[in-house]
Amino acid sequence: MHKTNISSIKSTGIKGLLIRQNWQLKALNPNLISATMNIHKNLSPEELKQHCLRLGVATLGENGTLVIRTGQFTGRSPKDKFFVRENASAADIDWNEFNIPIEEAYFLKLREDILRYLDQKEEVWEQEVYAGADPDYRIAVTCLNEWPDSNLFVCNMFICRTPGELFIPEWKIIQAPGFRADPAVHGTRQQNFAVISLAHKTILIGGTGYTGEIKKGMFTVMNYLLPKERNVLTMHCSANQGADGDVALFFGLSGTGKTTLSADAERRLIGDDEHAWTDKGIFNIEGGCYAKVIDLSPEKEPQIFRAVRDHALVENVTFFEGSNRINYADRSVTENTRVSYPLAYIDNAVIPSVAGSPRHIFFLTCDAFGVLPPLSRLSPRQAMYYFLSGYTARIAGTEEGVKEPRPTFSTCFGAPFLPLAPHVYAEMLRERIDRDEVSVWMVNTGWTGGGYGTGERIRLSYTRAMIRAVLNGSLKDTITQPHPVFGLEMPLSCPGVPSHLLNPANTWTDKALYETESRKLAELFRENYGKKFGEKEKEIGVVSV
Repeated sequence: MHKTNISSIKSTGIKGLLIRQNWQLKALNPNLISATMNIHKNLSPEELKQHCLRLGVATLGENGTLVIRTGQFTGRSPKDKFFVRENASAADIDWNEFNIPIEEAYFLKLREDILRYLDQKEEVWEQEVYAGADPDYRIAVTCLNEWPDSNLFVCNMFICRTPGELFIPEWKIIQAPGFRADPAVHGTRQQNFAVISLAHKTILIGGTGYTGEIKKGMFTVMNYLLPKERNVLTMHCSANQGADGDVALFFGLSGTGKTTLSADAERRLIGDDEHAWTDKGIFNIEGGCYAKVIDLSPEKEPQIFRAVRDHALVENVTFFEGSNRINYADRSVTENTRVSYPLAYIDNAVIPSVAGSPRHIFFLTCDAFGVLPPLSRLSPRQAMYYFLSGYTARIAGTEEGVKEPRPTFSTCFGAPFLPLAPHVYAEMLRERIDRDEVSVWMVNTGWTGGGYGTGERIRLSYTRAMIRAVLNGSLKDTITQPHPVFGLEMPLSCPGVPSHLLNPANTWTDKALYETESRKLAELFRENYGKKFGEKEKEIGVVSV
């Protein structure tokens, strides 16, 4: 068996490692000892790459990148994410379809069995990393992975500790794609699972090789700890910074353009997905990017395209026949093809990824009805209403079972990752918008001239031009007109964008049908808001459509 001379350590098994790190696993069977266990600790990306190739869990693609398949699951499985019901946190958790309770006894049994499973492996991989770029708020995380490709993902997506730095682990992630839960024994819905215990400071992931479960599991934890314990707002958004230090945030679900629009050659990238907003400013929770690569090209997304290189990890793509060149247009495995890479792979990224408070906020929505304006300015009341509504179209492949865009409302543009009640995040956002006098805009990256299947997707070049006009001040005093149904203020002109596109009614041949579809979507907004929220949320989002 291959051994790494410096970074790999011989161990008395998983139990021995965890006890040495004070992981408090008293429930483990004392006979769980493997004298031959090889624990590869804090390997470099190059070392992990060689292990992936040695074991055949990855294929070498062009530019030295690694290509993997994540197996049965090519997206997250929100119905299989659980929070352990614990006395200290039970009253704070917003128990719903994304925060599903599971009893502690099931967690303890699951933890014992997944560790027993790993203990029987000849080798496993461990990384010591941080979640949070600001040292005042970061959390030390130890990740234990069954396979080296998952460990490389951890290297890419979290913030690696400095060699020789004192590392005191606070949280643990234990991930074993090959372990299958027994619902009758472990209390899960099916064989795959992601289980979070706040009391034990542990995330257990098994039965799925989709690496996104790792990063979103820790993001969910941060969405509990930072707002509740540190009065810090956590956000599902990307962020970038202009030459004069101005910061912009881009809220949106996967597939709406957070990664694409924040990777702008004219601005410095702070991060593409997860951020926190303190009294000082913002910081990136992650150390890397996890970008969709379906139809990736150097023309449309040059920075992301250049980031697909040595030590990047590409998921669920295929090669052109007879080559190791990736066919980004191939959807045969999934629409949700992805690449993870360090933030430093983006030219002129902000590292460490800490910046001041934002000057502009964009809510990205992929409107499947094709009726929302491509750009609109929101009043403070509208900002809260649309933040709580979180409307978009769920893009195919991001979650299991989604095959084509469908209208959905995801609270705060990140409902699957929010453990606390929505008003907690909304009130914190409102306070910061008011305090820092932030302008808020809605950007439709979806359809125009008709809904999905009839109209066409708004061009990326036009969307970039509209955002650039906001950021450079071109639209500060622009003349607007209200949308007749939604009341959104639509600019009448924008540099680099045909004026007729700015009012979506102009792009529809059948104007009566446009009005019908607009009112249909407005009714969905009203139904969602009335059904989903309590008095605290309704007090925050006082505007309606």
